[in-house]
Amino acid sequence: MRLRGGVSRLNDRLVGYLILVGSLLGIGLYFYLTFLSPWILLVIQISAFAAVAGMLAIMAWIGYTLATTPPPMPLEDFDEESSEEENAEI
Repeated sequence: MRLRGGVSRLNDRLVGYLILVGSLLGIGLYFYLTFLSPWILLVIQISAFAAVAGMLAIMAWIGYTLATTPPPMPLEDFDEESSEEENAEI
C-alpha cells in the first residue's frame, strides 16, 4: 500500500521492528556491561555522566531560548493592532 509521497506502510513497519529489536539488544548489552562485565564501574560512571550531561544540556537550551527570545507582545497592544488592521481592510 502506497501513501502520499511514495512511502509505504511496509517501510514504516520495518523501521518499527528495527527500532524494537535494536532497543532490546541495547537493553541486553547494557545489562551485560552493568552486571556481568569487568567494566562495571566505568559503565556506571559513563551512564551517570551521560544522564546528568543530557539534563544539563536541556536546561542550557531552555535558558538560551528564554534569553534570546523577545518578550511577547502585550494582549492590549495586540487587540488594538488587530482592530486597526480590520478597519483598514474595510
